[in-house]
Amino acid sequence: MDFDLFRGLKLRPKDLTCYDYPLIGFDGKIVFSRGQIRLPVQAGSEVMEVNFIIVDAYSPYTTIVARPWLHAMGFVSSTFHLKVKYSSRDRVKELVGSQFVARQCLVATIRHQAGGEPSVSAE
Repeated sequence: MDFDLFRGLKLRPKDLTCYDYPLIGFDGKIVFSRGQIRLPVQAGSEVMEVNFIIVDAYSPYTTIVARPWLHAMGFVSSTFHLKVKYSSRDRVKELVGSQFVARQCLVATIRHQAGGEPSVSAE
């Protein structure tokens, strides 16, 4: 989770627990976390507690969910279609991402790696 989102959610640094493992950023550099926090996440009608690693580094994303969470929720994901499907109460439901936002994130990453302006306008 991006540190700006962490602050925007009015979470406090004292709520963080230690997370000592380095991560690799989108630019290939090592990123050290500020810690981790466990928060409830709702997807459709399902709610699950998820550990978030808090980083203060460039990312076009505010948060990234990992495979263990997808697996625990019983989700089947397709990055190509920007969808996840899951069963809930004898029905198959889906969460659909935005092609427009995905493109904005890709452009922001490329601009950042090239040393250009990391922000993207919502044209």
